[in-house]
Amino acid sequence: MSRMSFILLVMALLFPPSGDASAQDSASVSGELKQWHKVTLTVDGPHAKETDSSPNPFTDYRMTVTFTHESGSPRYEVPGYFAADGNAGETSATEGNKWRAHLSPDKPGEWTYRVSFVKGRQVALDRQASGDAVEDCDGLTGSFEIAPTDKSGRDLRAHGRLEYVGKHYLRFAGSGEYFLKAGADAPETLLGYVDFDGTETRKVPLKTWQPHVRDWNEGDPTWKDGKGKGLIGALNYLAGKGCNVVSFLPYNAGGDGDNVWPFVAPEDKLHYDCSKLDQWQVVFDHGTALGMYLHFKLQETENDDNNRGHREAKATNVPASLDGGDLGIERKLYLRELIARFSYELALNWNLGEENTQSTKQQREMAQYIHDTDPYDHHIVVHTFPNQQDKVYLPLLGNKSTLTGASLQNSDIKDSHWQVVKWVSTSAEAGKPWVVAFDEAGNAQWGEPPDPGYEGFDGTDRQGKKVPFDLHDVRKQVLWGTLLAGGAGVEYYFGYQLPANDLTCEDFRSRDRSWDFCRIALDFFRDNNIPFHAMKNADDLVGNPEHDNSKYCFAKAGELYLVYLPDGGSTTLDLSNADGTYKVAWFNPRSGGELTDGSVAEVAGGETVRIGTPPADTDQDWLAIIRR
Repeated sequence: MSRMSFILLVMALLFPPSGDASAQDSASVSGELKQWHKVTLTVDGPHAKETDSSPNPFTDYRMTVTFTHESGSPRYEVPGYFAADGNAGETSATEGNKWRAHLSPDKPGEWTYRVSFVKGRQVALDRQASGDAVEDCDGLTGSFEIAPTDKSGRDLRAHGRLEYVGKHYLRFAGSGEYFLKAGADAPETLLGYVDFDGTETRKVPLKTWQPHVRDWNEGDPTWKDGKGKGLIGALNYLAGKGCNVVSFLPYNAGGDGDNVWPFVAPEDKLHYDCSKLDQWQVVFDHGTALGMYLHFKLQETENDDNNRGHREAKATNVPASLDGGDLGIERKLYLRELIARFSYELALNWNLGEENTQSTKQQREMAQYIHDTDPYDHHIVVHTFPNQQDKVYLPLLGNKSTLTGASLQNSDIKDSHWQVVKWVSTSAEAGKPWVVAFDEAGNAQWGEPPDPGYEGFDGTDRQGKKVPFDLHDVRKQVLWGTLLAGGAGVEYYFGYQLPANDLTCEDFRSRDRSWDFCRIALDFFRDNNIPFHAMKNADDLVGNPEHDNSKYCFAKAGELYLVYLPDGGSTTLDLSNADGTYKVAWFNPRSGGELTDGSVAEVAGGETVRIGTPPADTDQDWLAIIRR
């Protein structure tokens, strides 16, 4: 070999062709490369600014990453997004060349990726739209190795993605366990927080979450030199109380709070705030690690369409609404951005809207777009005004929409039990069982009251009216009323005439005792291996065919019967169609603990039997467990 040939060979090895080097350097994989953990693919793509319009980095580029496990399944087509400098949550950058997609991988082993990256007018809004390939980005491929998860306990990465599986309950893809939720529906302005970039008040004051700064722990996440401790601490508190769900509006411009939007400005619906959304991501990631289900209420009644309220009064224009309620450019982009940035989270639902007044056609189209865009097929629900359940839900049942559940609201807590029974059974009869949860029980003024004594609360509201129920009634009629109706859980709304309400609350300790009752209920089902996913409401068996609040029964016929007595006492149980002998035990829903014996130790099937009385406090609520 000549000296010149040798030099050329060495140079070729040291300096490979520029195209290969560009491809190799323009994509990187980061995160904890473990099963169910957040894995991030970052591509060095076109430089852009958040406010660019020609091209607009949010509408006019479409990055999609196909992630495939070595076995061939699963295979996900994950939408990507513009991420400014790739560290905007810390730098507040508004421009850069980083583009991202997130995977939460189901399986250990090798995963491959292939990047599709095209440019064209509004190409991001249609997965099938053609565009021009972005040089050095389109067609990038690579692989990475995923190890088994190392998480345990509440951390959702120990359980996997929560999925709709054609039943009345969601199931974790990893552990196979079914899910019940209990936690906070309020405040809807959870994200109206002073520590988030680009967040300002136009109506309701921003939150500091100061009462929960003490709940932040060393090692917990923050951003920008210690911001975020209050909200991170608030999630810590709820999780520590045993709750497992938190709810929020990502967009409330023009609504009751008017202080949350994902855009660079509330009126600019085509340009997104990268740093703010990165900071939201920190909070949601922490929630996932704490075992929290994320309830995305995508819009509220004031901005979901051009209707004012729920009385069919047409407005000429509602500026804050996305496309006036239609599935247009603004709405498609909004949904795509939220899905791209947050759908890797393991437990969430997309709620079409709070007190939603869009037309059935608009609801169907919005739900279909979510279904088609979300690579992980998360649960999709809709929330209604109390008097519009039939109007909204009936046209969406079965195969008439891609909805998988209902987010119920009523105006009186006493209606909670029978309404859950109705929609569980009606959806099943329509051929697609819905996951039905009570997310807002009670009227707008009161909802779930605070603990007695909190900020002087004495059972009267700010107008001096006596609240006609208390936290114990909520425990009986909403919490246990929902669970024993076949419901998937509850979230508590805080009425606006009470302290720490749906708009102003920044202290979850206002309902400290109610969270205890939630934990006690969830612990009961887990600790006693209750197969709730295989059970049905059976109020008829205790003589309550009207499903009123006198007593409830939830059963796996011939094996297990749960009988709830809101006011203690006793009841009969119809076991005429059941064989065998059944042990009778009692559970205290006020204080929890072990099962205890009552006045009757066991009963025999084949007839209607008396279950006896609880062991103590016989005028208080008790749950009887009659098990074969």
